[in-house]
Amino acid sequence: MSDVDGDDGHDGPGHERLAALCHRLGASRVPELGPDGHRLIDHITAEVRGGRSPEELEESFDELEDLLLAAGFTAGLGSYRTDTPPVYRRFSGAGHPLLRVLACPGGGCARVEAPAPEGGPAARCGIFGRPLRETGLRP
Repeated sequence: MSDVDGDDGHDGPGHERLAALCHRLGASRVPELGPDGHRLIDHITAEVRGGRSPEELEESFDELEDLLLAAGFTAGLGSYRTDTPPVYRRFSGAGHPLLRVLACPGGGCARVEAPAPEGGPAARCGIFGRPLRETGLRP
């Protein structure tokens, strides 16, 4: 298991369901959950932006998960994804290269993405609306 090496003092895996919500908000197909779902998403994102810990919002995450499952998003707020991860090439020589990844700009969730291909659009945080921050991944 790997941990994100927080260059800004945030270490560890972060909050999994906040990461899943962030990923869903940044996806090309945002879940349509009706007014109740949108109010719940707005509530969660506003609370996190305001500095509240995602762990304090577990009941709201439970409600959102129920709405996602009822709407046919079978992964709910799980970390299961249907997109294919990028293929990394191995460097020649001994040792392990330091992997650079993009992570939550606030250090509050577990979202980790591969950097965009050269010239591609940078991934953005669906909660804070900022670009994901580049950091190292430790083995």
